[in-house]
Amino acid sequence: MMAARIGPMGPEAPSREPQMAALGEKVYLTYGAGNSVYFAVSPDSGKTFGEPVKVAETGILPLSRHRGPRIAVTGKTIIVSAVAGKTMAGGAHAHGLPSDGDLLVWRSEDDGRTWSKAIPINDVPGAPTEGLHSLSVDAKGNLFAAWLDKRSKGTRLFGARSTDHGASWSKNALIYESPDGSICECCHPSVAMTPDGEVLVMWRNWLGGSRDMYLTRSHDGEHFSAPQKLGEGTWPLNACPMDGGGLVVSGGKIVTAWRRNKAIYLSAPGGKETELGEGIDVSLAAGKDGAGREQVYALWTQSGEIHGAIAGKNEPISLQAKGTFPNVLALPGGGALGAWENEGRIEIRPLPLR
Repeated sequence: MMAARIGPMGPEAPSREPQMAALGEKVYLTYGAGNSVYFAVSPDSGKTFGEPVKVAETGILPLSRHRGPRIAVTGKTIIVSAVAGKTMAGGAHAHGLPSDGDLLVWRSEDDGRTWSKAIPINDVPGAPTEGLHSLSVDAKGNLFAAWLDKRSKGTRLFGARSTDHGASWSKNALIYESPDGSICECCHPSVAMTPDGEVLVMWRNWLGGSRDMYLTRSHDGEHFSAPQKLGEGTWPLNACPMDGGGLVVSGGKIVTAWRRNKAIYLSAPGGKETELGEGIDVSLAAGKDGAGREQVYALWTQSGEIHGAIAGKNEPISLQAKGTFPNVLALPGGGALGAWENEGRIEIRPLPLR
């Protein structure tokens, strides 16, 4: 497989946490390096990429354990989001996070050549200091973001909606708060939107000493359904695994993937989970193969190598590539593209998944 490689952006700025979106044959990539958010575009479905453009330089940009930027495309507008701040948090558990971190978006209407000033999503300053969030867009161009929020004691799940391509955002909505005082503190949430605009949010809960995955739904981005536990098993754990999961809609059905203990599981709401294989840091994407058949692509890391599968259709394979924190993208023309960190660079490859 031929691979495109981007970065590092400097001796102290490895390229990290890639995320992708697609429109036609164009693939849009965002990632972080140092304290800057970057963007690059491919005109040929990920075979080659142009010179990276700096979206923004921030004071402190968290880039560990899924804390990097996210990207979405709606019409002619590209939206990149990230949590950033100016003051480093103190204490043994700070992990390089900003004590005043805000969830920000930048917009481009010229294919990523220039970018707007930062637009804040959170309406309480400093609430998303953990740096973990997700961003999604529906078929009509409406956006929804969800994040781990610390505006009050404990960690809760908040979200906001945009109906004008990211130019403005709604009043923040409480998606979920745990009756035990906090959801899992360091696992990123996942957001997906159905074709008719229903918002789906998945997160790792903390109930009764277990760290299991839950799903909720909303038709207006303000009022959310009672949380539904995913899978039949449970994970008693007095620690945060720092590992969220993947959430997609394929053929009108919700598909989720997530880690429990040492394994990656696939499940649908209300159904029994099935094991994909051992590993961490799973990413999902829904699309079609070259024959137009619905596919759900999965990528994850196992023992420092990238593994992948078409969910429910073939055995996992090693891509014989070293890497961490993979992101998978279903290409509009069929097939899939993977991107991951490897020795300070972002590596992007077409996936041999059939």
